[in-house]
Amino acid sequence: MSGPRSPHRSALTALAAVTVLSLAATACSSSPADSAGSSAPHSGGRLTFALASDPICVDPQQAGNNDAIYPARQLVDSLTDQDPKTGKIVPWLAKSWEVSEDATTFTFHLREGATFSDGTPVNAASVKSNFDGIIGLGAEAVLGSSYLAGYKGTTVVDEYTAKVIFSTPNAQFLQATSTFTLGLLADSTVKLPADKRCTDNLVGSGPFTLVDYTPNKSVEERRREGYDWGSSLWRRKGPAYLEKLSFKVLPESGVRTGSLQSGQVDAVGGVAPQDEDGLKGAGFVLQARANPGLPFALSPNVARPVTKDVRVRQAIQKALDRQEIVDTVLSGSYKPATSSLASTTADYTALRDKLGHDAAGAGKLLDEAGWKTGPDGIRTKNGKKLTLKVVWASNFGPNQTALELIQQQLKKAGIQITLQSSTIGDYVALRQKGDYDFAWGNSTRVDPDILRTGFSGKLLNFGHLSDPELDGLLDKQAAASDPARRAAYVAQAQRTVLDKAYQIPVFELTTVLGLSEKVHDLDFEASSRLQFHDTWLS
Repeated sequence: MSGPRSPHRSALTALAAVTVLSLAATACSSSPADSAGSSAPHSGGRLTFALASDPICVDPQQAGNNDAIYPARQLVDSLTDQDPKTGKIVPWLAKSWEVSEDATTFTFHLREGATFSDGTPVNAASVKSNFDGIIGLGAEAVLGSSYLAGYKGTTVVDEYTAKVIFSTPNAQFLQATSTFTLGLLADSTVKLPADKRCTDNLVGSGPFTLVDYTPNKSVEERRREGYDWGSSLWRRKGPAYLEKLSFKVLPESGVRTGSLQSGQVDAVGGVAPQDEDGLKGAGFVLQARANPGLPFALSPNVARPVTKDVRVRQAIQKALDRQEIVDTVLSGSYKPATSSLASTTADYTALRDKLGHDAAGAGKLLDEAGWKTGPDGIRTKNGKKLTLKVVWASNFGPNQTALELIQQQLKKAGIQITLQSSTIGDYVALRQKGDYDFAWGNSTRVDPDILRTGFSGKLLNFGHLSDPELDGLLDKQAAASDPARRAAYVAQAQRTVLDKAYQIPVFELTTVLGLSEKVHDLDFEASSRLQFHDTWLS
């Protein structure tokens, strides 16, 4: 389809907007950050934000966890943005675009005048070098590689027109251009090896620039003067209000909370569930938003001797009591998983009946699989105990407590699990190595194509899945330009993932922030990540 130069008439704009309205409805009922105080917005000041873990890498094209994304997002602009209230794709660096009828060609018309912080222009050649570069990063760009699956190349039509071409239909790509992952970096950064652009050498066109990153300590950023090409969603035109941003690494939840209460920081990410009521009672603002994408789950490595048996995976699915985990470990800000997608994701299908607690059903499946209860309560087969290794990263505070409760629940079913923790930086390497039975984690994205990222045998495939039926569904949803057809494929894929227990979802992630009353207009993006351009301090 070749349409007029209007983003609102692209065939895929409606597709990207499906059912995201529910995101706003799930926000915490506490007062929003912009309600505190009555002074008018004004420029200046330093906002200090406490992170729950070290970012490891603040390159937006490599970053994979919230504590890296928060500072990384401020450094880059994207071709488009996504309205968190409606899901509509709107202009940012691209003022308009067209999408071909078969969703293989995306033509972007860029606004003129945007520059990277080294003074070089943001133009069609920049789009080409960035997308080519993400392909070159390979496994270091986990998300970007999946967004660009089937990428043939980018044609520079003229200085401010870029045509991105795919070998097969790629319906999710328009939404992907709104993400931090496909944010644009200057050629001086793109040409560097992946490991040379994690802590410095990051040159973007965003509203802030990187001043310093000291691992395990802080990320320091400064407002970019002269910035005047922000997202069409932003209230303020021109440079950001804040002069400086300081992201402090404070891994202990009690230290983060105490630092907020004492005024040493202005805002904290990853507020611990047990601290929520205390902060509310002390007059601090809690701001929360449910994360779309894949919920926190146990993801099996089906190449392993025990977890390759679907009956064992299904038994674990039934043995878990998700409501108990939420009630015991988390807070009212969270809820149990009800599908292989979080309920705030586009085209989510409620599948609660597949995720109910059923101890008897779990036992029956294990009996059928030949696992018999031993004298110590742990099941055995051919003289070997049913012991499984779970790897996890320490980037989300409640992870350990949640897994320890899961450990207790599965022990009642005769399943013994061992827990191996790692830093977020080592977690991907552990997944690639494959020496585990289950990996614990989640992944955030508004578009349901996150299912393809997580479960396609054609992409990274950490779980060693080989399922032509599922791959076919995932490929069809990626290719479908008709929203109803795509939703049907996504629904089928969600059912298949659960029926075959390729994922054992437990609970949905909620991003909970704690803010002092002087922080205003700290905004969530559609993906529940943060944008500081409009933020100001009273």
